Amino acid sequence: MLTNSDVVELTAFRRDLHRAPDLSRDEGQTAARIVAALAPLAPDQLVTGLGGHGVLAVYQGAEPGPTVLFRCELDALPIHEISEAAHRSEIEGKAHLCGHDGHMVILLGLARLLSRTPPAKGRVILMFQPAEEDGSGAAAVIADPNFAPFHPDWAFSLHNMPGCTRGAAWLVDGPVNCASVGLQLTLTGKTSHAAQPEFGRSPALAMARLIPALIGMGPGGDLGPDYRLVTITHATLGERSFGVSPAHGEIWATLRTMTDAPMAALKSSALALAEAEAQAAGLDLAVAFHDDFGACANDPQATALLGRALDAHGIAYDAGDLPERASEDFGRFSALPGTKGAMYFLGAGMGHPALHNPDYDFPDDLIAPGVAVFDHVTRQLLGA
Repeated sequence: MLTNSDVVELTAFRRDLHRAPDLSRDEGQTAARIVAALAPLAPDQLVTGLGGHGVLAVYQGAEPGPTVLFRCELDALPIHEISEAAHRSEIEGKAHLCGHDGHMVILLGLARLLSRTPPAKGRVILMFQPAEEDGSGAAAVIADPNFAPFHPDWAFSLHNMPGCTRGAAWLVDGPVNCASVGLQLTLTGKTSHAAQPEFGRSPALAMARLIPALIGMGPGGDLGPDYRLVTITHATLGERSFGVSPAHGEIWATLRTMTDAPMAALKSSALALAEAEAQAAGLDLAVAFHDDFGACANDPQATALLGRALDAHGIAYDAGDLPERASEDFGRFSALPGTKGAMYFLGAGMGHPALHNPDYDFPDDLIAPGVAVFDHVTRQLLGA
């Protein structure tokens, strides 16, 4: 278990991380702080620069055994923090408003325990992953050739959860987080004088038809196998002018499905609709995809291991509001061939500000139970 001094030091370090947030794909400063914090904890291997700024630490057992990966996130959000805490962000427009600072410190707490009592067999991988917020980080780490020697047999993660009772947890096997992808449609025609729109090609009517049609493809509803949700997140048309009929328009939409399989069909349908509208209006169409998250699903055996760890530390849990409509790229690790993975959600409190709210802050009293659960999973699989 962590000592009182461990908790004090980890809390102080969490607040230091909170003061100096880095955005997705620009986590170099945070990664350097993590490497410095790991150095006195003597991991058997330390790999940096994975998938961008990812940091991986290995604790090796004396005997052969499985590889168990625990993952946290390095990145913060491009949101202005309004907290009055002494440790609030010192960088305007950037803040740890999702709790990744707390998740990092939980893995550093686990590193402290592993440095004192290494696993008896196998190895533990501590993965400090970049770029979770835009969905690119896990895929980039996995695609990095330097990650190949560390392919896990088991993978685990956690996320703090406002709306779940403080110190309780949500855990369920099967689907946990939806797949999602950002679709950017750019429609280009030809400008004309506003008095003579017939001499131009405006995207206005095509956009007016596309927006409700896209929404209609994903009406939401119950989170079952056929769940689809399309959310229009941004739209622009032309310039701010009363004298010009526009030539340029953009629609941004987020496509969401409960599992990965239906996403391909939803993307295909959305593209076919956009292509038909563009062709009918004589417009050029450019398509781009962003923030591509795979679905996240918990393996039953990995879920049972987390459940036993929660029980051992007196942490009450149930299914809560799972599965969630929000996305989480940990699913890339748990979907690796031969990997059994699971993620649980540790309660931040019923009245706690929601994730991504400008007044959110990670509850420091979640550090110790977060470490204890992951340490218990480690000892179940690899011994002391």
